[in-house]
Amino acid sequence: MRKQIRDSRRLVVKVGSALVTDNGTGLALESMADWARQIAQMRVQGREVALVSSGAIAAGMQRLGWTTRPHAMHELQAAAAVGQMGLAQAYESAFSAHGLPTAQILLTHEDLADRTRYLNARSTLSTLMTLGVVPIINENDTVVYDEIKFGDNDTLGALVANLIEADGLIILTDQAGLYTADPRSDPAATLVSTGEAENPDFAAMAGGAGSGISKGGMITKVRAAQRAARSGAHTVIASGHEPDALLRLADGEELGTLLFATRSPLAARKQWLADHLQLVGSLTLDDGAIKALASGKSLLPVGVTSVAGEFERGAVVACRDAQGRELARGLINYPSGEARRIARKGSHEIEAILGYVDALELIHRDNLVLI
Repeated sequence: MRKQIRDSRRLVVKVGSALVTDNGTGLALESMADWARQIAQMRVQGREVALVSSGAIAAGMQRLGWTTRPHAMHELQAAAAVGQMGLAQAYESAFSAHGLPTAQILLTHEDLADRTRYLNARSTLSTLMTLGVVPIINENDTVVYDEIKFGDNDTLGALVANLIEADGLIILTDQAGLYTADPRSDPAATLVSTGEAENPDFAAMAGGAGSGISKGGMITKVRAAQRAARSGAHTVIASGHEPDALLRLADGEELGTLLFATRSPLAARKQWLADHLQLVGSLTLDDGAIKALASGKSLLPVGVTSVAGEFERGAVVACRDAQGRELARGLINYPSGEARRIARKGSHEIEAILGYVDALELIHRDNLVLI
């Protein structure tokens, strides 16, 4: 029995575009109604469920008569605007049949990057689920652009799991789960039943991108599992074509691939830092600073060899090694121009250089998270 999912009280369910739109032919109303039925039963069991649903762009494409996903941002946004209407209406009807109210939540990365908006989104979602409402969450594709996109709804599902401190994330897809290789080209490929979410081998197994309808592919699902694991959430990747897949998973059945979390949940503030997808700047650290961070210490100016980007005090920046690998990220105490002036200097020199001292460290350990 998979107790990690069976014992979960708060779950995020993510369904992909290929399932929601029946591979782009139109909204799969029967499937949507069936997911609503299963989620209604999970609510009776005492579980709180948030649904992250792809499908707005794909549904809009179908309504507009487009057979291939466009590349131009304005066309993607137009398709999302058209498709979102039908998607919300279909879910409202499906859940109403079981006496469950729904709420539409459209998010952008900026909503989670800003601390106040992050806390507001967290409070709203928690309140909705406490009231017995099923949140239907999607990226706000009508207004986002590349620099503020989550990139795919697998990532969004993981971020929502972290946001509401869910116990588990269920990703329903058109595949049976994660295989050791692409089963379409390798007959020896076998299904991975269970594994640690942060096992680096799984990314190589996941392969490339998704179909013309879906945005991601198996690799985005593996990465989503890794991200969800940061807050202690376990992830299951399973086929949405399996009868009663959600209920069977909730009962602990070994269906699909379970990628379980191994580390303790991060503190809420540090989780917020870890979930930033776009960063405004970065600091390159020397070996001494890298060792200090690994031992739980703050980042001092003397350990910074260079500063990249333009940012204000309080921005979230990356901490990298000499090869450019991100090791940590945190809230910086000085704007970029001043950070450059005090880099490689001792903390006792800050006042002489800047004319004031805001903090002795560039990033305090309480505002820093290792990646």
